Amino acid sequence: MKVTSEELKAQAGEAAAARVADGQVLGLGTGSTVRHFLRSLGQRIRDGGLQNVSGVPTSEWTRDVAAGEGIPLVDLREGTRLDLAVDGADEVCPRLNLVKGLGGALLREKIVAQAARRFLVIVDEGKVVPSLGVSKPVPVELIPFAWSSHFPFFRRLGAAPHLRTREDGQPYVTDNGNYVADLTFPDGLTDPTEVEDALRARAGVVTSGLFLEMATEVLIGGAGGVRSVVRGEAGAWS
Repeated sequence: MKVTSEELKAQAGEAAAARVADGQVLGLGTGSTVRHFLRSLGQRIRDGGLQNVSGVPTSEWTRDVAAGEGIPLVDLREGTRLDLAVDGADEVCPRLNLVKGLGGALLREKIVAQAARRFLVIVDEGKVVPSLGVSKPVPVELIPFAWSSHFPFFRRLGAAPHLRTREDGQPYVTDNGNYVADLTFPDGLTDPTEVEDALRARAGVVTSGLFLEMATEVLIGGAGGVRSVVRGEAGAWS
């Protein structure tokens, strides 16, 4: 019987929850794969298999789901030690670079990931791509002021930009009160670092969904089970 993508996500999420140890402070990502991680983590806590574990949520959605699972929550502030951040991704390439943010939490996700000693990414095998930008757009979080003024700049980067909107046609607003532009690259990204550097230097751009050289390890849920790819060993997806 064919395994569904949701089942593959569950495999990866459960495998990540099994990695959590007593006393750890976690970064808790956002999205459908992370939901499985939070469920499994909450179950371990409720069963008494984990002690003194807490997490920093990367979105209001995560805060609500984690609280419902009984996971203690803390704020990320000076002195907070994040042992491990666990999050999903929309694309993963063989170098373990990522596109993230289709769920709209890219800024908080990136803040939490960069604060963690280890960043564990959980995906189903459908998220694995040969290079970034081939299947998903790159989200860019923008301050609302003069948001459309950035679109000519995005086009010069080779992207077709679109403002993300809600069902009612109004701009999608992040938890931080910002807008999101989704950048589609027709031929994918030949140089993600060049694009990320250009976006970082642009006033009004808060952050992008390019997570480069950040993931420590990726757990990939596939038909044959969950496999791990560790940075430094990346490149062979078979």
